[in-house]
Amino acid sequence: MNCGLKGRPSRAISTMSLSTRVSHGATGISRSHSFAGVNSPQDRSVRNASVFSTPSVSRKSATKVRRMFSVAHKTPPPKVPQPERLDEVYEALKRGLSAYIEFHQLELNKLTPQVRESKRNSRLGFLYDLDKQTKSIERFIRRLEFHVSKIDELYDAYCIQRRLRDGAHNMVKAYNASPGSPGSREARESLAEAMRGYKEYNENMCVLETELENRLGEFHVKMKGLAGFARLCAGDQYEIFMKYGRQRWKLRGRIEINGKQVWDSEEMIFLPLVTEFLSIKVTELKSLANHVIVGSVSCETKDLFAALPQMVAVDINDLGTIKLNLEVTWNPFDKDEPPTSAATITKVPTVNKRFSTYNQSPPDTPSLREQAFYKLPHPALEK
Repeated sequence: MNCGLKGRPSRAISTMSLSTRVSHGATGISRSHSFAGVNSPQDRSVRNASVFSTPSVSRKSATKVRRMFSVAHKTPPPKVPQPERLDEVYEALKRGLSAYIEFHQLELNKLTPQVRESKRNSRLGFLYDLDKQTKSIERFIRRLEFHVSKIDELYDAYCIQRRLRDGAHNMVKAYNASPGSPGSREARESLAEAMRGYKEYNENMCVLETELENRLGEFHVKMKGLAGFARLCAGDQYEIFMKYGRQRWKLRGRIEINGKQVWDSEEMIFLPLVTEFLSIKVTELKSLANHVIVGSVSCETKDLFAALPQMVAVDINDLGTIKLNLEVTWNPFDKDEPPTSAATITKVPTVNKRFSTYNQSPPDTPSLREQAFYKLPHPALEK
């Protein structure tokens, strides 16, 4: 599944399915009002969830987006490096960053003719706004390019440590396989030095994995509701528990008579991890001591590195009668970075609207700051 951007991007939210793996701890499905219960098989291969329409969702109360703080992100380095998994995440991350750069470059290209037109028509107030927006996009593209260079630098250092580790491992195997091992004192010292080198390179790889993980940005996950057709009935209550490494998100909701779903939490920010999968468990709440596990799955997250928000559909059970709908937006920078991208994207329609207004009426009188700005020499205006 390729979530990267192809061709000219659109601001519409893209729709995708998420690869899932059924956990063997999930129990069979129980009947809920109008849907007959079935028993799910225990073994199932990895499959893609189908796409479905989004049910209406409302919240019980207005709550802020919860965030897993840096304590969960600063996890200790793994004891065993995972080079194959890191290769997969690195390739997906590079595709996502390239799509981000392409998207903002297209936005910048859209503004260029508007800037030329406003200069010809002497729309000073509008030109001032366009100039600020253009510079903002250019700064963000430069930040993205610098971020890509840092990712490449870490990955190159990781590959060097991997080759050194493999070389030390081959030396240890050669010493152990040589006849008369351990042999002389020099041979034993060389073997001990090779083993120390192997351990050191292993630790360096683990540290680099953690550093790369700290540059994966954020996943903004928004709850869009469950879909189950006849499986969901008015009065049903569900609990959804998501686990992503040491990060947790538990939310409860109920089905209203009019079909709406009310959830006590709607948004969460997860920090991406290299070696972990997103585990989702859905439980139907009946009585105090009679909860029924609808399904439990593990989802791949490397396909979520995309420039545009994605609607993700996840099959919770084997038959696909219960689906979880999530909207996932990836921010390539963590919470310490200013939200330049969102401000830039949402500002473009407003500028276009103002552009059509200025074509039908005289321009606004520029403020003192704008007057000072346009007193500076501009080669294009002088021509």
